[in-house]
Amino acid sequence: MKEQRFTAPAPAGLGVEMVGVPKDAEIEVDSRLESVMEGVLVSGTALLPIQGECARCLDDISFTLEVEFQELFVYDDTRSAAGADEDEHRLDGDLLDLEPVLRDAVVLALPLSPLCQDDCPGLCAECGARLADVGPGHTHDVADPRWAALQGLAEQREESQEG
Repeated sequence: MKEQRFTAPAPAGLGVEMVGVPKDAEIEVDSRLESVMEGVLVSGTALLPIQGECARCLDDISFTLEVEFQELFVYDDTRSAAGADEDEHRLDGDLLDLEPVLRDAVVLALPLSPLCQDDCPGLCAECGARLADVGPGHTHDVADPRWAALQGLAEQREESQEG
C-alpha cells in the first residue's frame, strides 16, 4: 500500500452547466494505492474549489467541495480483451489516469441547481430585481389585460365629466 498527496491543475470542463471547477485551479488529492490480484485499487479524496452562479438570483457563488473516489485499475494481462468491460480503467504500464475517475466523482457530487443560500428568494418576475435586495414588500401594479378595454372607458368617462 502506498499513500500519496499531491496537487494538480484542474482540467477544462470539470463541472455542470451552472457550477464547476475553474480551469487550472489547484485540486488537492489525497490518494491510497493498493495492490490487488487484478491491478491497483485507488481510493482517496479530492478537495476542489468550486465557482458558479446561483440558480435563483444569478449571483456568483464559490465554495470548496470534497469528493471521495475509488476505482480499480486493472493490469493489461489480467482480463482477456473479449471479456473486458469498456468502462473499466486500465493501467498503462506503471501509469494510471485519475482524470475520468475524478470527473465522475465531481460531476455526481455537484448540485444541479446551486444556491447562494438555502432561502434565496431569487429574482422578481416582472422587473428582474434581486428580491433579497428590494425587500418583501416589492410589488408591481399590473392591470389584467382582460380589463384593459374597460380601463380605457373609465378614463374617457373621467375626461367627459371634467369637460
